[in-house]
Parts: sequence; structure tokens; C-alpha cells
Amino acid sequence: MDIQAELMIQAAEQLKSEIIAYRRALHQQPEVGAYLPNTKEFVKKALSEMGYAPIEICESGIVATITGKNTGRCILLRADMDALAIKEQTDLPFRSENGKMHACGHDMHTSMLLGAARLLKTYQSELKGTVKLVFQPDEEGFTGAKAMLDAGILKSPAPQAGLALHVHSGTRSGLVLCGKGTIMAGCTLFRISVQGTGCHGAMPETGVDPINIAAHIYLALQEITAREITAKSPAVITVGKFCGGHAPNIIPQEVVIEGTIRTFNRDLSTRILRRLDEISRATAQAFRGSAIVEELASAPPLHTDCKLVDQMTDYVKELFGEQSVYLMEEGGMGSEDFASYTYELPCAYLMLGAGTPDETSLYGKPMHNEEVIFNEDILTKGTAIHAYCALRWLYGE
Repeated sequence: MDIQAELMIQAAEQLKSEIIAYRRALHQQPEVGAYLPNTKEFVKKALSEMGYAPIEICESGIVATITGKNTGRCILLRADMDALAIKEQTDLPFRSENGKMHACGHDMHTSMLLGAARLLKTYQSELKGTVKLVFQPDEEGFTGAKAMLDAGILKSPAPQAGLALHVHSGTRSGLVLCGKGTIMAGCTLFRISVQGTGCHGAMPETGVDPINIAAHIYLALQEITAREITAKSPAVITVGKFCGGHAPNIIPQEVVIEGTIRTFNRDLSTRILRRLDEISRATAQAFRGSAIVEELASAPPLHTDCKLVDQMTDYVKELFGEQSVYLMEEGGMGSEDFASYTYELPCAYLMLGAGTPDETSLYGKPMHNEEVIFNEDILTKGTAIHAYCALRWLYGE
């Protein structure tokens, strides 16, 4: 393949101002969930101006392809586009003002892939196959990847490999983190609706208190991980929402509990959800109420292909040197809906360091934090990684 890593880096750097402009425009207009009307139009317009023919294959799910000398093999590059329902608390001149925020860096991901789309047009004659550019909604709600898969993202042409790149606050800028095998937990979002009988607080005997029932359910759930699962199998049940009542002297009709189940095993997650349902119903019945358990959404554990990870990290080292990659020995309990792709084709998932407090006090806040700021200097690195990895993999080198 007649392409040098140094030239790819230089080409990406020449696009820096344009990629930053993409990022800042997206950062100022964050949208949440599966319906991203402004974001998808922004992406479609940018791709069209580059000469692509973007297609919306599902609600706010955009795909564009580029083919070189022959159809050959196909690799999928994925970026997520949705934001979070968080009010931004930074002093950035391009901060969001609409009560939502790109606090997970998806604006960075979208911009890096748009930059890669520009680079790939420049190197189209070097492509020995097809690159499928995927811009996905609702990663945070765990419905986006499944919607793209249901819409046929793995068809016409069918990719033989997939790559996703995610920024990581708190890691040195430009350092690429990766892992092999199961590196992120699966996550199941659940809701427990507890029904009682509302009454005046002065006469609790005339009603059925759903707050009391919900409190007992919450405590009972802790026994699942404490007494029903071996300590050798990581599992976390978290309740992050507990809502009920509107007045201090009124016992309400209903309490709603919402939370997550995280494990590295899909069967174990299913078993925990079943036990959660049994415990909730039985506890509610014991206190004269009722409970309904719902699965709101889920993503399986993220499983990377070891061979593909080795290939992709070798390409990154060609770009930025041997010290540019750090291999993680253990996975974490965070979740990512790119996992759904990893059960359909070999995939690699790389995390790109976006800054630490040692670099500047602005960096290093946790992901999903209202004050998190990502180092924009890494945008060209991510752009080069996407484009170079795709080119090299298509050549089978």
C-alpha cells in the first residue's frame, strides 16, 4: 500500500480547523435519544458536501460508503451522535445552552469520523475495498445499535470487521487504551412500578404504603449479589432513581424505582432480572401491594476480537509510536451499545485519551459530568486512526 503513516498524520492535521468546527457546532446543539433531527441533518449535509450519498436507514441512523479500486473487503467505522440530559456547567464559549450536553464526547466521535470521511476521499484510490461510515443515534439509551442492526447495517455490503473509537477523560491526551476479549459489562435498564393505595398520612391504616414496599424491595435486591452470585462473577445492581409522592402528609398511590444490572455474562443478567422480578412481586404482595418489573433497554457485554485488536493497535503504533497504546488487562463495569455489533462480526474498540488534570486543570473530570471538557487536539489523532486503520486493514497488511 502506497501510503505512509507520517503523511496520514499531516493530512489529518491540515483538516484540524474544519474538524474542530464540526465538533463545536455539534457541541452547541446536543440532542438526546433516538430522535436527532438537527444532528442527522448536519452529518448528512457534511457528507454530501464531501461527495458521499448518505442514507438514513433508520430514525437518525446515517450510513455512507466509499469504495476504492474494487469491492474487496468491507470494514465498518462507527460513531455515536447522541448527547445526555445534563445541563452543561463549563465556561466554553461554545457550550450548550439547551439543558443537554455532550458529556460523553459523542460530538468528538462524530467529528472524528467526519474528518476520516474527508481523508478517505483523498485516499480513495488507495482503498482496496469498501469503508462503511456509520453515524448512530441513542447509544446512551442502548437502542441505537440494535436499530441499526435491525435496519440492515451489516448488509449490502456486509462488513467483515468493525471499529469504534471513544474518547476517555482522565487518560493522557492521545494515549490509546484497549482490551481483548470481554472488556465492558453488559447493562440492563429496569423499572419497578410499585402500586399501593393512597391515603392521608394521619391514617396510614386506611391505605397501602408503596414507599414502605419499595424500601423493602430496595433492601432485598442487595441480597441477590450478596448471597445468590459467586464472588468470582462480577455483578452490580444499582438503583439510581426512587420516586414517589408529592406531599409530606400524603401516602402516594405509586412509587417508581429505576436502575441497572451489570455483568460480564448475558445469562447471568437474565437470571438477575428474573430474580429481581420474583423478589419485587413477592415483597409487594407481602405488604398488600403489587409490583411490575419492566426491562427498559439493554446492551450485552462488549466482546472484542483479539486478532483484530492486535491489528488495529499495530496500525496505531505505526502512526504514533510504540508508546501510544496501553493494553488493559481487565475490563470495567461500564457499558457501551457498540457491544451489539461485536456478536455479529469481529470488532475492535479503542479508547482515546482526552486529557488529565496534569495537562491542565480543565481536563480530567469524569465522563457524564456537567463540567467535563475534552482536549480538542486529539480530534486529528482520532481522524487519522479511523482512516489509517481502515486503509491498512483493507489491504490485509
